Amino acid sequence: MATAREIRRRIRGVRNTAQIAKAMETVAASKMRRAQQQTLASRPYAEKALAVLHSLARQAHAGGGALHPLLEQREVKTVGLIVYTADRGLCGAFNANMIRKAVDFTKTQEYPYNLIAVGRKGRDFFMRYGFPVAAEFTGIPDRPAMPDLSPVARVAIDDFLNGRWDAVYLAYTSFVNTLVQRPTIVRLLPLAPVWESGTHGSVDYIYEPNPEAILGQVLPRFTELEIYQAMLESIASEQSARMVAMRNAREAATDLITELTLSYNKARQEAITKELLDIAGGAEALAKARGS
Repeated sequence: MATAREIRRRIRGVRNTAQIAKAMETVAASKMRRAQQQTLASRPYAEKALAVLHSLARQAHAGGGALHPLLEQREVKTVGLIVYTADRGLCGAFNANMIRKAVDFTKTQEYPYNLIAVGRKGRDFFMRYGFPVAAEFTGIPDRPAMPDLSPVARVAIDDFLNGRWDAVYLAYTSFVNTLVQRPTIVRLLPLAPVWESGTHGSVDYIYEPNPEAILGQVLPRFTELEIYQAMLESIASEQSARMVAMRNAREAATDLITELTLSYNKARQEAITKELLDIAGGAEALAKARGS
């Protein structure tokens, strides 16, 4: 059994770990609240923009030709996948779940594929195991702006327009609530017609001066918006997962401190009892020596 000194040293180390976990939980909770507010505030706009894009895709499909190259439906021969993960760990199964979802997606592909890794954890995994990574982006701030995600959108849009990819998918973690985050994969390009996306009914838009001029400006911006919204969802999910993970770590450390304290008290009691027995034995031996 460990000595009282060794147990006391372990208690001190676990208590320090609990304090660190509590500090990280507090920081993650603060970041999570900001990320959640930003995500929920922009979600209605992103959903409406997506509805507009699907309606435009329906018009292009019904008219027999694409109104813009980003709406062009062509035979799929190559696929691109944008994968969002975190730059750091200590967030439970957040990164593992997203990576597993992306790997399962690649296993079902009948065509050659390339990955755009957004986040250090995903990049390290894919490169370590030999996945084809076309581009990587790390160091995105916790409160990103549209320009922070523009390079990601530019790579995806340019590779689609140049014919390198015939379809582009977006893999991110959808934020549901603090305890629930769902890894999700959706098709980003080309945009699906409205009836393929599960939405019924659409609006016939009137373009001034002409569809080409309007869509040439709107579609790339809306595509960037979808990528930006996916990043916000992933950040809110990451901070929620980190807060829960740090809370669990703190509670586990607290329970361990309780167990170690009990062991420490037992070891201390045993040591005291042993010392008393030694003293009693010595006193009895001394008394016998004096009596003889």
